[in-house]
Amino acid sequence: MSRKLFDGEVWVHYGQIYVESGGRHLDLQESFAGQRNGLLGAAERGGLFLITGLHTGEVGFTVELHEQAPPVDDTWEEIVEASYQPLGDVALVCWGGEGSWPLDLDGFEYRVRYHAVRMDEANDLDTRAVEDPLVDRYLLQFWPAPPAPDRIIKQSSEDAAYWHSTVGS
Repeated sequence: MSRKLFDGEVWVHYGQIYVESGGRHLDLQESFAGQRNGLLGAAERGGLFLITGLHTGEVGFTVELHEQAPPVDDTWEEIVEASYQPLGDVALVCWGGEGSWPLDLDGFEYRVRYHAVRMDEANDLDTRAVEDPLVDRYLLQFWPAPPAPDRIIKQSSEDAAYWHSTVGS
């Protein structure tokens, strides 16, 4: 069983959006320290630093909560996982605090799977104007699970390959 916590378009800038809790703001380098994947930064307690293909504009974004690990949906071009534990109230937050949506997550330890599609096309576009059609979409899935190292499940785009190459232990 799953529940949608958010579904809509969200504003990104500098190709970034975040999951924050406990009033904590995230740092790019600290969020990805010691990780294998470069799309879902989970190294800072209580936060997730999410990379998008689009530099500026709105992207499609869905957040789901599952009771257990959902099957991997191979139709997505990029899929990465990491562990996450909230430090208080949780929200999906735009760059610079330009938008925020509460996420109904409690203090459990979670596994998080981040999916992306059309990152290269969005990166090529760079900035999406209001009248432009939606390019890239993202799905963030949470389920209760003990901590485990982050991992790259699927990588297809040059943009994701670039971001994965920028991190390391």
